[in-house]
Amino acid sequence: MLWKARNINLSLDRPLIMGILNLTPDSFYDGGRFLNPDLALEQAFRLVKDGADILDLGAESTRPGAKVVSAEEELSRLLPVLAKLRGQIHIPISVDTTKSRVARRALEEGVHVINDVSGLRQDSEMASVVKEFGAGLVLMHRRGTPETMQLLTDYEDLIEDISRELSESMAIAESHGISQNRIVLDPGIGFSKTAEQNLELLERLSEFKSLGRPLLVGPSRKSFMGAITKQAPDKRLFGTVAACVLAYERGANILRVHDVWAVKEALAVAEAILNSEKKVSL
Repeated sequence: MLWKARNINLSLDRPLIMGILNLTPDSFYDGGRFLNPDLALEQAFRLVKDGADILDLGAESTRPGAKVVSAEEELSRLLPVLAKLRGQIHIPISVDTTKSRVARRALEEGVHVINDVSGLRQDSEMASVVKEFGAGLVLMHRRGTPETMQLLTDYEDLIEDISRELSESMAIAESHGISQNRIVLDPGIGFSKTAEQNLELLERLSEFKSLGRPLLVGPSRKSFMGAITKQAPDKRLFGTVAACVLAYERGANILRVHDVWAVKEALAVAEAILNSEKKVSL
């Protein structure tokens, strides 16, 4: 299976790792660490060196309770970093945004993928912008906004309801001429879901394969792990690795994480075990 993102075809024959680079002051784990464009550039190089296949930049926090920022503020954080990255890294760049204006400027700077956590439900112009540039598109499941989403966790059947709502997002994309081979689906761990629902989502992840598109999963250091381990975000590395390996085993094609090196090593071992007919050089 291939994922088309502008002029790039990403093979999904093996699990891909999307490295997170937050350019925000208030993200739940690394908020404020990479606001300085020079520090952001250093982190981008680090993620690439650690083995990231895609770099995902976000300039607005989407954590529960986060306040919406203006497009101007989002662009003021994002554009200086994109300018520094231009020609400096060899992997595709994704931008995590729900605003078509931000998406357009990012795509004009050469970005390959738009990662829309609203699933095209927040900005009616987003699909047209993605289509215009032939960008790759991640459609995530979320209800409401960061301020309201944790009040919207009632589901009749968790997987059926999320699948239906993701299908509605795909229909919006396709109605604007975005081909399916440019779309990746993200069931939205931590967005409009309780800790228990996040666990069920991971356990039943394979059921989303019926939607016919690659799956992206982003469990990295999220609060459902804290509910289990009673650890703060900076102590959730091993929980992240466990969640990523199990997600891969259940059908995830792309893992979105802060700790690329650890997840990459764990997935290499998991892939070798699950494909044990392949020769492994010991």
